[in-house]
Formats: sequence, C-alpha cells, structure tokens
Amino acid sequence: MNIQQHLTTNSLTWKEIELDLFRALQNAFTELFTALLEDIDRQLAETRDKRRYHLKDKRRTTIQTLFGEVTFERNYYLDREQNRYTFLLDSFLAFDGSQSISPCLEETAMGLAVECSSYRKAAHTLAQMVGYPVMSHEAIRQLVLEAEVPLHCPVDQRYGRVLFVEADGLFVSLQGKGKRAKEDKILTVHEGWKRNGSRIEFVNQRHYVHEGKGEVWEGFEEFLINEYAYDPCRDLLVINGDGAPWITACREYFKGRVCFQLDRFHVARELRQCLSGHPRWQAIRQKLAKQDEEKLLVELNSALGTLGDEAKEQQLAALIHRIESMPGCIRDYREWLKEQGVDTTGMYPMGRAESVMSQLAYRVKYRRSWTDKG
Repeated sequence: MNIQQHLTTNSLTWKEIELDLFRALQNAFTELFTALLEDIDRQLAETRDKRRYHLKDKRRTTIQTLFGEVTFERNYYLDREQNRYTFLLDSFLAFDGSQSISPCLEETAMGLAVECSSYRKAAHTLAQMVGYPVMSHEAIRQLVLEAEVPLHCPVDQRYGRVLFVEADGLFVSLQGKGKRAKEDKILTVHEGWKRNGSRIEFVNQRHYVHEGKGEVWEGFEEFLINEYAYDPCRDLLVINGDGAPWITACREYFKGRVCFQLDRFHVARELRQCLSGHPRWQAIRQKLAKQDEEKLLVELNSALGTLGDEAKEQQLAALIHRIESMPGCIRDYREWLKEQGVDTTGMYPMGRAESVMSQLAYRVKYRRSWTDKG
C-alpha cells in the first residue's frame, strides 16, 4: 500500500493525515540520508591514499537529526602518518560523529534555549518539533555552556554582569505530632550595591525559595533567567554560603562561571569554638579578616595537635579539609573578578546570609509551627 492509500484509508482528520505524512517523510529521510552517507563513505574508501589509511573495520553509529535517528555504518581507518585512528567520513563532512547530534539539530536546540524561558521548555519544544524527546534539558544546557562565545562583542559587554548570591538553609517547625522540622533552601540575589544617603542598599534584590524535589541549582538558574535575563555564557556568579553539600554543589553546576565563598560568619564561629583562648587565636583571626587563605591554612595546620581536646581536634581537621577541598573559598571574591577582567569598584564584601536568615527566621519561626502548604 502506498502512502496516499494508507492516509486515505486509515486517517480521518487533518491532524492524523498531517502526522502520518510527517512520519512517512521522516522514514524516507532516514533511508535516503543513510544511503547517501554510506555511498560517500564508499567513494572515500575507493579514492583514499591506501598507503596512508589502512582500513580496520566498519563502525555503526546513530546520529540524532531534525528528522529523527539516522543509523549507518562508516569505515574506521588507521592513519599511518599520524599514528591514530580516524573516520574519513567525519573529516570530509566536517562533523564529529562521536557527539551523536547533527549540526542542524545542535543549532536548533541552542536557538530554542535562547528564545525559550528555560532549558526544560526548549527540550519540550524540540520534542514537539521532531516527534519524540530527542534531547534532555541538561543536554541542551551543556551545549549552551560549551558553545563558543563570539569575540566581536563590545569591550564593555565582553564579561557580562555579575550577580551576587547569599545561600543558606532555614529550618521551620511543622505542625503535627512527630513531624520533623523542614529545611527551606533560600537564596538571596542582587546585582550589586548603591548608596542611599548614609545607607548602602542592594540593587534589584530578589529571594528564591526552592520547592519540590528537583535540583536546587537547576531551579535557581531558571529563576535567574526569568528574573534577571541571566546569560549562562556571559554572566558571572559570586555565591556565598556555609559548607552544606547542597550549597557547595554550585561549584560543579556552574563550573568556571562561579566564585564560591565560604561564609566568614560560619568559619569564624567554628574557629572560635575550636581555638578561643589558644595562643595563636588572634593571629588566626587576623588572617581570616584579611581573607589570606594560604596563611590562614598555615596557621590552622600548625595549631593541629596543640588543642588538648580530641573533639576540637577533629572539628578543626574537618574545617581545614573543607577549605582545602575548595581552593579560593576564603580569598576575596574581588580578586577572582579582576582576573576575569571585571571592574570591582563599588563592590563590598559578601557575608549577609546569616543576617538575611535572621530576618526571615523572625518572621517565619518565632513561636510558630507551619503546615507544608503554609
């Protein structure tokens, strides 16, 4: 039965006819494209320099395209001159077959990521276009992060903006016998500081409270895109918080676009618990105040074994390990921004997470218990 007969006898509505014809065109595209690729690969095999390229075997691969999956075989060669294995078809067509995504699909996905309000919406829109979930929202996000940034942008826009984030958790009592307190993950964002008379105020401050079981930083990034038109390829983040795993996970999520600072209030409190009254206590306080990470670690390591209290020794050793595992978490974030080419004039030290939490705690916690909905 040909396509026209199939559509006439089995489809009753415009939508069904349109979808059936689209699927038929996808199948035809897959067959034609597969035959074309394998024919080009055969011609390359026949005309290659056989002394240089030794045919090892054929390798099957599947590439996602705008018309669906295309599975084909291509020849795999040993390049005797370069002493490496290669696919001549990949080089001839200027694409990376190991990526499993066609150039057109990649460009379309990145275009949708820019136009849509979130990566999830971009993935959903792409799935509607192709007919099945061809790429996850995280795969689209990685494409955007790995994309080359154009070099012709004006100097004053080259480094994008800097967004400042204070992160902390707030435990709230829940109503009901036996119910544990619930931790709300709260992030306060602003775009910098401005003077209002004798006061210093934040520019465009917003609060984000994470809800649901999804990843905190994924939800927060979507919030930034919606509220601040955040550009993950150009804008930089400075995030201040304690050493909670959900907070420090920002370093892995945002990678080279973020500077994480270990909140000095929490560090100072922990150092005071371990070292108050110690002969080196004042010197250690000075190093922390100057945010001299290297010299602070020297002082802390020299204090190990001199506390006379096993619990304090373990606490101090854990703090040292935490700082060493996150290089740069103590030093002034403005040094990092200068290395990125950012003018830090008018920027102030981070570390208001605890005061913000105190204000929210007074409003939310004081002699109150809450339902989940509340």
